[in-house]
Amino acid sequence: MSYPKVALIAGASRGVGAAVARSLASHSDMRIMINYHQNQEAAKQLISEMETLRTQSGHVKDSQSPTFAAAQADITNRTEMTRLVQQTVEQMGRLDIVISNVGWTRMTDFMNLQAADNEEDWDRCFEVNVKSHFRLFRACQPHLESSEGTFIATASVAGVKPSGSSLPYAVTKAALIHLIKSLAIIAGPKIRVNSVAPGVLMTDWGKTFSPDKIQAVQDKNVLKRLATPEDVAEQIRFLAMNRSITGVNALIDAGFSL
Repeated sequence: MSYPKVALIAGASRGVGAAVARSLASHSDMRIMINYHQNQEAAKQLISEMETLRTQSGHVKDSQSPTFAAAQADITNRTEMTRLVQQTVEQMGRLDIVISNVGWTRMTDFMNLQAADNEEDWDRCFEVNVKSHFRLFRACQPHLESSEGTFIATASVAGVKPSGSSLPYAVTKAALIHLIKSLAIIAGPKIRVNSVAPGVLMTDWGKTFSPDKIQAVQDKNVLKRLATPEDVAEQIRFLAMNRSITGVNALIDAGFSL
């Protein structure tokens, strides 16, 4: 008897995480646990949207139907992160796909080294942009080994092409990409490990850039437009379903890095 796959999406109440949840809900029959930190109302709204998308996809609900749920946890806190993984497995029965969608930055001038010379920014960026992904991987590793599942992290084009909201952010996103490639080698053949690297997106974070900055990025992009959270979500879904891809960092940046 085959069982529906289970996906855990960390940092899912808004932005890219929410787009991934919608994509998985509308294109598959898996169970999905979405994680939120503080915005419970946004998580509840997302669950409602996912249920509507599943119904519209023609899925007939019965006692064996996959379900959606939300769990609160600060995934930068190791104890809460471990609890989140345990709760997902206890409630959903297994774990096949983990989307590690977490990041932090403080907006500064990338070209200003004085602005980058801030110990708290460096420490926080390494803590959130690198170490939290490693910790989440370690928490879910035995479950993904059992299911021969996949782990996908959200990096950034700033980790490929020096740019972005701050120097500490760019450097730590580059470190995350190398971490993912390293984990792919270490965790194979049981677990597939990949990352996606979005360019500027019009999420809550992207909207903090000035209009001039956003226009400058769009003008630089080969495709003369910005990528969208939905573009990123579709790439994540593809990586989640493909059983022959590991150690890949997929750029979704409308040609910014070319």
